[in-house]
Amino acid sequence: MNLDEIRVDRTVLTVANLHDEPDDKAFWLSKTPEERLQMTELLRQINYGYDPATARLQRVLTIAKRERR
Repeated sequence: MNLDEIRVDRTVLTVANLHDEPDDKAFWLSKTPEERLQMTELLRQINYGYDPATARLQRVLTIAKRERR
């Protein structure tokens, strides 16, 4: 999934009591572990951002000159 393709439906709002049992547990249990992991990654990207240029580890090359004895 691409973050640019995802839109939040702001017309849907649910008000619930904090002591009520969450109804999304059955939804997530119906998903495969792979689907749950994909959604977790999507939420991580939404919260922390995603830049393909920095998605990999940065490589640093340093040249050190040795002293001659």
